[in-house]
Amino acid sequence: MKKTKKGFQMPHVYIILLLMMLLVVVISWVIPSGEYERVLDEATGRQIINPDNFAYVERENPITVMNYFEAVYNGFVSGASIMGTLFICSGVIYILEVSGAFGAGIQKILSYTKNREFSVVVIFYTIFVIFGVLGYGEAAYPFYPLAVTIGFALGYDRVVGAGLAIVGSTVGFTCGMMNMFTTGVAQQLVGLPMFSGMGMRAVGLVVFYVIGLLGLFFYCKKIKKNPELSIVKDEYMVQHKKVENEKLLAMTPSRILGLIGFVAVIIIQGIGAVCYQWSFPQIAALYIMFGIVLGIIFRMNPNEVCTVFTQGATRVFGAAFAIGLANSVVTLMNQAQILDTIVYKMAGLLYGKNAILTLLIIYVFVTLFNFLVVSGSGKAVIIMPILQPLGKILNINQQVLVLTYQYGDGITNSFWPGSSMVPLSLCELGYGAWMRFCWKIYGGMMVAAFILVIIANAIGYGPF
Repeated sequence: MKKTKKGFQMPHVYIILLLMMLLVVVISWVIPSGEYERVLDEATGRQIINPDNFAYVERENPITVMNYFEAVYNGFVSGASIMGTLFICSGVIYILEVSGAFGAGIQKILSYTKNREFSVVVIFYTIFVIFGVLGYGEAAYPFYPLAVTIGFALGYDRVVGAGLAIVGSTVGFTCGMMNMFTTGVAQQLVGLPMFSGMGMRAVGLVVFYVIGLLGLFFYCKKIKKNPELSIVKDEYMVQHKKVENEKLLAMTPSRILGLIGFVAVIIIQGIGAVCYQWSFPQIAALYIMFGIVLGIIFRMNPNEVCTVFTQGATRVFGAAFAIGLANSVVTLMNQAQILDTIVYKMAGLLYGKNAILTLLIIYVFVTLFNFLVVSGSGKAVIIMPILQPLGKILNINQQVLVLTYQYGDGITNSFWPGSSMVPLSLCELGYGAWMRFCWKIYGGMMVAAFILVIIANAIGYGPF
């Protein structure tokens, strides 16, 4: 009997993140420890580096085998706020899902858009873009499984649902029009007015929006015409039959109330985030209150609410675990004390170069640095104090430097393994399948982003 050869299988998300942790350990053996002096920036209230004071240091705590495994626990501790919010929001959203409100709502939309399913993709893609513009980031995670459900209901595969959510969020987050965590922090660090230069960022938003939408359009068109071309074709063929046999759900008054409440919660969440700097505690509290209201609307007893809530929270356990492991990578990075050394070496490469080459090096460096440091604001406080004096020497406007940093940070947030594992876990999509779908989209965005940076530099994008 012949043995069938198994092709290459992409490792599980946990294995990928554990390997990334191991990579940090190996890098720490090669790159010497170093650190910049930290000073308080009064404009932001954050500790930032003093670019004039760098020194190599003796590593206080070399990473041991025990440290490697301790980092898993420490990563869970540092990621607890995100994980807790994800559990709470997902549990509450599942109450609405089990009630049939989402199913009835989607069916109602489909009845108005017969044979125009892609128009619904455009609507939800745009909603996720808006989430990104508002700087939601992890706050939009609870809606990712819902996006996959919408993709299925429209007769598409899991990749489409993941794409409209992840690409949409990436487009909005990268443009940074109202993103406090990237644009806001970076502009404050270099003394620019908050959210200044919005016109150029709006142009970037339109460019990235179109690139992402075209990627979705051609993929949707391809798999509708020939389901065999789906990246996840085995699942798609089964799912397609399920959708065809799905029973119709009535749009009852309670379901209408539930959906109205859901829209109201999203609006309140957006207002809270933009106007009142809400973070995870406030968002979690909002959803707990909404969960209680849903229990009343659907006439569920407290035990039923708790049971359904637990089922919904359990669905995202894998993604929550991935958040902990992703934070473990950062924990080891901090212990290794190599981030400042990497930035110091990069700064040395920039001096003596012309403006365009300098911007290209910065753009590529931030893109690669995003592999190691996922946090947008975390990168800003490390990198921007270095770039600020460099821009003055080379006559590059601070606004151009902020834009370059922003584009380098945003596009690869759902490309590099460390930062893409959580959203992909929520969508239950493998990293290999995601890469097959997104590489052209993100490749196009990266090229477009640098062209926009060159244009910004040529027109003197400012105010300074």
